Amino acid sequence: MTDEQARGAVDTAAPGGAAPPTVTPPASPAPTPAGAPPTFPSVPAAAADPGRWGRVDDEGTVWLQVEGPDGAVTERAVGSWQAGDATEGLAHFALRFDDLRTEADLLVRRLTSGRGEARATLRSATALRERLTDAAVVGDVAGLAARLDAVVAAAEQADEIERAARAGAREDAVARKEALIAEAEALAEETTRWKHAGDRFAAMVDEWKAVTGIDRRTDDALWKRFSRARETFARRRGAHFAELDRARTAAKARKEELVAEAEALTDSEDWGPTAGRYKELMAEWKAAGRTSKDADDALWARFRGAQDRFFARRSETFSARDAEFTGNATAKEALLAEAARIDLSDVDAARAALRDVQERWDAIGKVPRERVREFAGRLKEVEDRVRAAVDRRWQAVDPETEARVAQFRSRVEGYEAQAAKAHAAGDLRRAKEAERQAAQWREWLAAAEQATR
Repeated sequence: MTDEQARGAVDTAAPGGAAPPTVTPPASPAPTPAGAPPTFPSVPAAAADPGRWGRVDDEGTVWLQVEGPDGAVTERAVGSWQAGDATEGLAHFALRFDDLRTEADLLVRRLTSGRGEARATLRSATALRERLTDAAVVGDVAGLAARLDAVVAAAEQADEIERAARAGAREDAVARKEALIAEAEALAEETTRWKHAGDRFAAMVDEWKAVTGIDRRTDDALWKRFSRARETFARRRGAHFAELDRARTAAKARKEELVAEAEALTDSEDWGPTAGRYKELMAEWKAAGRTSKDADDALWARFRGAQDRFFARRSETFSARDAEFTGNATAKEALLAEAARIDLSDVDAARAALRDVQERWDAIGKVPRERVREFAGRLKEVEDRVRAAVDRRWQAVDPETEARVAQFRSRVEGYEAQAAKAHAAGDLRRAKEAERQAAQWREWLAAAEQATR
């Protein structure tokens, strides 16, 4: 249908403004038995055969034909068609009917599927039924009226069921909230498990919010009872923790002192004593007691952070030192290998080579602590070999060695004679001094004799 044809379709009550004839709808369907699914009369689409439900006269008036219960057909004018032939006019008004039929079908599907409230479906079905009385359409109006009457009846029945369900749900909701109130009141008066009870109150608030379906006035009254229980619990818990606060205040002050000392030690390079002091601070921390959780956590974070920074610095220093000492050990290993190859046949060259090794040894620096004794012993072995070679040469070329031995022996004999003489004279002091001198020279004599062998 063109736009011009659509503009030519005019709704009207009747030719000449006469009132439309009354259309008698079929009797309302009987209520559906409880438990049985509702049934809805079917209504054919009008667009398939518009001439079955109406006509357009020679003047362009569109007539709706309605068959009554007695079989008699009555007509009422529903519009005027001036823009084309009669077939197009009937099709236009039949499509209007089919639109209403589609609306009714949607209400049936909404009702049978259970989507939405029955009360809203009832309002829509009632309004559509009222519009149908004087609707400018061509189609099975009586059948559609019967279908809508069935929808209205089914919606009323469903609304009654929903109201009963809402009432039952309200009773259940009230019972659930009263149970929460009873639990809250018991906790408020009796519990000393403060954290557990606090967590439970928080959970009960969530449970409370999840319970719906109670009228505002009743819900407000129940909430006031629940709130009073929470306030009672809060007062008891507050009094308990106020008592603890005094002890926590003292613990906090002590821990702040410990934190201040721990932070002051962070940059210390006196590694051993400072590490020992941190251990003492840890013991004092444990003995100080607990303050509030937030304050305790914050102080602990500072205390532990100071410790971590100090020990991290110590670890970095030790790691760097260990790496240096390990390198030094490698260098000294090479130096010992070089020292082991010193040629002892040339004593002067051997002594010069040893001095060079010793100078480079000192310049290299320290080795890991666990290897200090090992390296000292190995270097001493080299030094002893060189010294022994020097001593052997000295003994071989020194002409005064025997004279020196004889001199030492003479001195020993002389002091021994003085000691004997003093003893004979009863002078114990002089005797003791002469014996000491004799012992000293005796040691030197033994060394000199050993050097000549």
